[in-house]
Amino acid sequence: MWVLYVLSLPLTVLMVGWTLWYFVGPDVPLYVRFTVGYTWFCSLFMIVLVPADIWATLGNKGGISFLWSWLYWSSFLLTWAVAPVIQGYEDAGDFTIQDRLRTSVHVNLIYYLSVGSIALCGLVLLVIMHKDWGDNILGLAMACANTFGLVTGAFLLGYGLSEIPRGVWTNANWTYRHKFLSHNVYRVAVKLDDAHEDFSNAIVVAQATSKQMSKRDPLKPYMNKIDKMLAKMLNEDSTFKPGGGKLGGGDMDYDTDKTSMASLRKHLRKARERYYRYKSEYTNFVREALELEDTMKSYEHCSSNGWKYMSSFRPERKGKFGSFLDISELIWRCIVRKQLGRIMAVIWGCMTAAILVAEATIMLNDVDLSLFSVLINKIGRHELLVQVTALIPLIYMCVCTYFSLIKIGMLTFYSLTPGQTSSVSLLMICAMVARYAPPIAYNFLNLINLPNDAKTTFEKKMGNIDDAVPFFGKGFNRIYPLIMVVFTILVAVNFFDRVIGYLRNWNIFNYQDEGVEDADGFNPAGLVILNKERSWVEQGHKVGELVVPLARNFHNVTIDLESGGNTVIPQIQRQTSRLIEEEGPSSHSQHLRSVMQKDGDRRRPHAKEKESVETAQRISMQQGKRSTSGVASTWESMKTGFQNFKSRVDANRFIRLGHDTDHRHTSSPESLDEIFERISRPSSRPTSFDDENDIDGDIAMAAIQRQGLSR
Repeated sequence: MWVLYVLSLPLTVLMVGWTLWYFVGPDVPLYVRFTVGYTWFCSLFMIVLVPADIWATLGNKGGISFLWSWLYWSSFLLTWAVAPVIQGYEDAGDFTIQDRLRTSVHVNLIYYLSVGSIALCGLVLLVIMHKDWGDNILGLAMACANTFGLVTGAFLLGYGLSEIPRGVWTNANWTYRHKFLSHNVYRVAVKLDDAHEDFSNAIVVAQATSKQMSKRDPLKPYMNKIDKMLAKMLNEDSTFKPGGGKLGGGDMDYDTDKTSMASLRKHLRKARERYYRYKSEYTNFVREALELEDTMKSYEHCSSNGWKYMSSFRPERKGKFGSFLDISELIWRCIVRKQLGRIMAVIWGCMTAAILVAEATIMLNDVDLSLFSVLINKIGRHELLVQVTALIPLIYMCVCTYFSLIKIGMLTFYSLTPGQTSSVSLLMICAMVARYAPPIAYNFLNLINLPNDAKTTFEKKMGNIDDAVPFFGKGFNRIYPLIMVVFTILVAVNFFDRVIGYLRNWNIFNYQDEGVEDADGFNPAGLVILNKERSWVEQGHKVGELVVPLARNFHNVTIDLESGGNTVIPQIQRQTSRLIEEEGPSSHSQHLRSVMQKDGDRRRPHAKEKESVETAQRISMQQGKRSTSGVASTWESMKTGFQNFKSRVDANRFIRLGHDTDHRHTSSPESLDEIFERISRPSSRPTSFDDENDIDGDIAMAAIQRQGLSR
């Protein structure tokens, strides 16, 4: 068992420590870090223990029964008892330890009652259907507890088996990855703008509540704690500039009682966490996109720059050793990593096929078609080879399951952001990781046929799942893998995407993935943001250091037609020409055609907006014909110069901010008539535009058309 203690145990500790350091936020307390780290260690070491259990069974050795009991029951208690209580405690906004614990217990009461009711129903059912309990009641209880994990884990595993190889292969394509990042930069920039506004609003509410509260108010001590927390937040980050804070209905009702003050404290903390989470995501996406652009440019001009990697984030290295490092970096980033990604995609695809064959043929008793089972039985005398052969596919299955689990959870329950993951998200993730570790191990052991139908120590302790699920008779172990195989094939052929697309075309199910499945073309707003960030980096700033509320500037900009309206025209022309030059004329037109073709069906719900645009254009043309020849020629030149730009803006929904469900402060898309009405209202001061400002394409077109109408 030397492999387990000399190699597996230290690697598990290092993996848990690095993962925790990479994702944990700065405000996560030590007891949360210890709880999460210990839970992850128990879960991963349980996976690592499976190959050692197989080797011990082949060699008729023992000594790991205690390890199984310790790991399983530790993860069980952490999942169902410790982690939920600490999670509720961290989520509470109360001011004392007793109040936070009371709030946590109250929040988790419904959760515990639901789990207890299910457990009670299962116990009654087992009493009715199993007359003779025997001596394995504990194993039967473990089997019942893991049945849910086996069923749901099969679907999570199937999704990961399909998406991981496909994702690795597509991300090796630089063009696709650049499109992917351009969409994500824009999407996260919009979310960051909303989070900035939410945080600013929370600050305004806290400050207003503090100002209106007298010193003799009994709630003043709690308000003082909130003031100290707010002052600490603002002092920690000197780059954050509150702006756009507003008071809404009910915002001044936080000073009614102690509970409302706790809600104010929680709201302020949540707004801050959300802002810095999206700022971290924005910074990561922008940095990756700029590094990818550097890689593409270095590869394109490798012969002219001496095969050196040219980075925007650091100066060129000096000396012979620096030149060697630049050449090595170019070879790695431009050649090796791209080809390695494709090779790994092929390897993972072969691994997926081997797992699916093993799962699909698990019902066959006379023949063993599991590749892993055959290899382990062939090299059964070599401890190291047996454990490595079992560990590699097991880790792959573990990664596929947790990839799907985290991806689905990030859409609904929690977030996993490098350096900004909160205590609540970490505790929820660690509970889910621990919950699915035993089913993953059990599923893999079902794929291994040991000689003489020998059972591992874990299988003996786990109990018989067939006894826990009597509805399927004695074949549950052989049924749920087939369901997973069918589900994986459907995901691989994009069956569900086709169904969703069909329902969307019929307006039955209006679903839009905010990820970058819509990466058929570059996002113009994302490219503009990347250009701004690159210019700031070249000036010596860090990525995200000068991030501004981009989406709000796009959406709420006003134009003074008399004084500053004419400055819009050259700015848009320069910006559009720069984008087309960087993307290339041919690729630009190709991407534009593909995006317009794809977005044609999705713009049916906005037919009224389209009709208003066409009506405004017809009216503008009629007004232009009635005007003098000079005005007509000016309008025609404007229309010709901006026709392609407007099509590109409409096709990529440059100003469409309302598609994100997380936007609580963005309004629905405006029609052109509404834009005209808003522009015609007198503004407090004219907005000037210089070469450093991003201009809203839709508002610019509205200004030009409005100018033609007025003339």
